[in-house]
Amino acid sequence: MVPENLPMGILFFSQTAVGILGNWSILLPYITSVFTGKSLMPKDQILRHLTLANSLVIISRVIPHIMVQLGLGYLLGDLLCKLTLYSNRVSRAISLHCTCLLSCFQAITISSSSSRWMKLKNSVSKCMVLSCSLSWLVHPLLNSRAAISVIGPHNNNNVTKKIKLGHCSAIVFVNTVTGLHLSLLCFTDGLYLCLMIWASVFMVSILCRHKSQLQHIHSAQHTPRVSPEDRATKTILTLVCTFVLSYSMSFILVIYTVAFDNPRLWIINIFTFLDTCFPTFCPFILIHNNKSAPKNHFPCCRRR
Repeated sequence: MVPENLPMGILFFSQTAVGILGNWSILLPYITSVFTGKSLMPKDQILRHLTLANSLVIISRVIPHIMVQLGLGYLLGDLLCKLTLYSNRVSRAISLHCTCLLSCFQAITISSSSSRWMKLKNSVSKCMVLSCSLSWLVHPLLNSRAAISVIGPHNNNNVTKKIKLGHCSAIVFVNTVTGLHLSLLCFTDGLYLCLMIWASVFMVSILCRHKSQLQHIHSAQHTPRVSPEDRATKTILTLVCTFVLSYSMSFILVIYTVAFDNPRLWIINIFTFLDTCFPTFCPFILIHNNKSAPKNHFPCCRRR
């Protein structure tokens, strides 16, 4: 192992440990609720899929970098590169999907509370939970070409165009099928992001209107108490902003690896660290603000 790689290896290992501990501190109580027969709210069911996807994002994204930093890069072959990159693409797509559903669900929750809207909320909530389960079947199919195009660092096959993805590489197939596949992936990601932005803007407008109403109701001597809906909305907004920032780092990394034939490894390591900040810090934002999660089953989730 090169001594210069030790700090980066420790950083990636620490990030992985913190992220896995945080996500599983939320996921384990949801798993135990399945065996105890305790029913979960729709938001908790979405969080269960989100934390599982975030755990897979961290593991699949950071494992190759840790291996190289610790001097185990010779173990990276075609199979391991295909497995880690494919798992990362699938889990990241599911994480984007669940984050979008979570923001839309919260936007619907704080909307009008009339009887007509309540019926719509119940039906939409069931569809969202079903959509989270189906995403584990749809996104592996959508990202199946990622496992075909990835090769290991020791593969010396002659290819026309190859993009370095850090320690692994991807073969570029210039044909109509590849263009349609990339267009489909960009469309789904863009659709999720647009829905997240719409839900965020809608929730901000609701919060501002609610705050202006409270200023007329409460006197200056009484401080209005923050409602659980407002607290949950602010949490979702924080998650969305963090996700957009992390997704932007991933997008910049893709542009950098495509634009340069031999990208610098230390730049890729920095973007990789920033790219995995959302799945790492997401559970701690939820633990700090989410009161509906079954926290009593796990000491890390208890509010002091």
